Amino acid sequence: MDRPGVVARDAYPPGMHEPGDDGNDIWGRPREPHEPEPLRDYDPIHPGTNWRARLSKISGPIVAVGIALLKFSFIAVKFFSIFIAVAAYALIWGWKFAIGVVVLIFVHELGHYIEAKREGLNPKLPVFIPFLGAYVAYTRGHPWQTVRVAIAGPILGGAAAFVIYLLAQSRDSDFLFALAYFGFFLNLFNLIPFGIFDGGAVWRSARFLRFGGGRNLAIASYALYFATAAMLVLGMVASHVPQDRL
Repeated sequence: MDRPGVVARDAYPPGMHEPGDDGNDIWGRPREPHEPEPLRDYDPIHPGTNWRARLSKISGPIVAVGIALLKFSFIAVKFFSIFIAVAAYALIWGWKFAIGVVVLIFVHELGHYIEAKREGLNPKLPVFIPFLGAYVAYTRGHPWQTVRVAIAGPILGGAAAFVIYLLAQSRDSDFLFALAYFGFFLNLFNLIPFGIFDGGAVWRSARFLRFGGGRNLAIASYALYFATAAMLVLGMVASHVPQDRL
């Protein structure tokens, strides 16, 4: 601590003096000129590189493109499965009949797809499995919805076979008669009341309705099933071609 009444040597900063000073410092020495410090330009603080933000900007478009390619690959697989099925069936019946078979199967599956879409069950596009047919995946609904989605395939598929039958009559084509017959048979076969067939889905759902308090809906399910089966049998009888004409 400085003693009272004694001025410390560095009591005044450079460039400052007491009033009345003659230009010397308090010790009598010439005072050095003091230059003010230059003003610094504004230099904002720059944070370090935000690698996470940069990576997110780079990876965002890559992920979006990857998802788009993945979706496209699923669609491509489903689309090209049709041609694989045509090639497989052509080994047995020739390419013309094979195309007709695949079209009939596609219309059958389209019936499932349209009804499932109408029911709000988020159906997927049909996938073809050579020699086994095709399938449409959709979200499971309540039993009455399942009945309508299951029966929609044979109904629309039978309608497609009936159109081919009308064309066969107008052109007197045994080839088209045979194709129509196969279409009726294919949809009737799918009404087998067990397993993974459409008929199995209808009967299981009708049973749930019958024992779950939906007796009227169960009766409607059975009526749809037997009416569709009867129409398909009639179509087979009408479009049958004797073997000696083939």
